[in-house]
Amino acid sequence: MDRDSRRRLAGALLLVCGVTAASILVPPTRVLEVLQRLAARPAAFALALCLLYLCRPLVAWPISLVSALVGFVYGVAGIPVALVGAVLTTLPPYVLARRYRPSSGPFARIGASSADLFETTGGTRGVLAARLAPIPTDVVSAAAGVARVDARAFVIGTAVGEVPWVVASVLAGRSMEALTASGFHAGWPLVVAGVAVAGALLAGPTLRWALDEPSPAD
Repeated sequence: MDRDSRRRLAGALLLVCGVTAASILVPPTRVLEVLQRLAARPAAFALALCLLYLCRPLVAWPISLVSALVGFVYGVAGIPVALVGAVLTTLPPYVLARRYRPSSGPFARIGASSADLFETTGGTRGVLAARLAPIPTDVVSAAAGVARVDARAFVIGTAVGEVPWVVASVLAGRSMEALTASGFHAGWPLVVAGVAVAGALLAGPTLRWALDEPSPAD
């Protein structure tokens, strides 16, 4: 492994450690309380919400938590806001992974595997299927960035794939009398439906890849 790859690997490990520490030290309940108090000041709340979406990857909170906050404050009218925020919050890990993709070592092999996967499925279809499936948000974003998925395909796939999760979370937040960090969940029917649709989206490319793959005898 060359010096540049070692430096990037060390940086990635430090980033993971930092995110882990931040997720432990920054309790979401406290942040939610502060933002709820800002709801009476629309401009301040909107600014704080934007900052929360941008900083969310640093504390590894689920997007659904912020979407529920949007629903709690704005109600159903907050669905477009939450959807835009869901796309916005996936961009930092995508951009970082795309910018600092290593050229050798284990992360380079992961990047090559991700690139092969998205090449097989297509960028938009692959991101869309990954968003529909219950895969951690930032894992999908980083994988797409490492694979150098086109930015337009990434944004479209993310926007469409996050729709069911955003709508469910906003509606859950809207129905709450008091917003808490653990007071809602997507529910098994939505999870099963997401997995089923993701599987259907990937079935065709996977079959074509399997049929084109040469046998060991070849």
